[in-house]
Amino acid sequence: MRGSYERLTIAGKQAVWAWAFLAVPLVFYGVVRFYPTAQAFYLSFTSWNLLGEARFIGVDNYVRLTQDPVFWKVAVNSFEYVALGLPISLVLSFVIAYYLDRVRFGHALLRALYFLPHLTTAAAMAWVWRWLYQPVPVGVFNGVLADIGLPAQPFLRSTDQALPAVLAPAIWAMLGFQVVIFLAGLKAIPRSYYEAADIDGAGAWRVLREITLPLLRPTLVFLIVISSIAFLRIFDYVYNMTNGDGGPLDSTKPLVLSIYQTAFGRFDMGYASAQTVVLFFILLALTLLQMRLLRKPR
Repeated sequence: MRGSYERLTIAGKQAVWAWAFLAVPLVFYGVVRFYPTAQAFYLSFTSWNLLGEARFIGVDNYVRLTQDPVFWKVAVNSFEYVALGLPISLVLSFVIAYYLDRVRFGHALLRALYFLPHLTTAAAMAWVWRWLYQPVPVGVFNGVLADIGLPAQPFLRSTDQALPAVLAPAIWAMLGFQVVIFLAGLKAIPRSYYEAADIDGAGAWRVLREITLPLLRPTLVFLIVISSIAFLRIFDYVYNMTNGDGGPLDSTKPLVLSIYQTAFGRFDMGYASAQTVVLFFILLALTLLQMRLLRKPR
């Protein structure tokens, strides 16, 4: 073995050491990611309650999914989180980053303040927002509504308002990450483009439309993909703000919470694995579609 190594060229030895260093993270990633993923695919074709042997039942779990009204409800909820959260968060974060990029005094402090919610524990933020939504005299939001003469709102106790109410802190927490990424994208745009536009007399809207947004396409693609995945996998805020049941009447329950309840509440691991596989393909399809639609035209 040592003789074979000694006969290698310098490039060959570099390749050996490169693969040696990569082996550890590759093995770790395979054990932590690839093996559980393959196991989930296998378990989705079985009936298993964690105690006995897994019994192969074919596609029965997937047939059951198509006939389960709760599954369709939570799937629609998951897409609502993306449909509402993605555009709102991206627009807000871009506007904040766009104007923050022009700030010179206190720029670093403001950027840190915007990023701080992203570092805060989701469970802690969820409980704070849950307190804010409470009825008077406890809830701050209803207290403000009462002060200006408007009726109190049920928020988390309403089937119509609960999902947006849960989504609000998730958007607020994600803004910091998105703002920082947008700022990095704005900083990467060469100043010479803006100087040329200024010489040509281009207005602010034209510069934004023809220079800033097109050159931010890679940043936008990255944020859309990452944020879509995050909203589809929302769990912490729903679990902590709705007593872990995704209520009322499953109006806020996402697919991830349904998987958790099925696996660790009813110990139906096969059915939970089938839901996990469906979520995997939804994430994969959505990511590939977004990357294709937002791919830079040739």
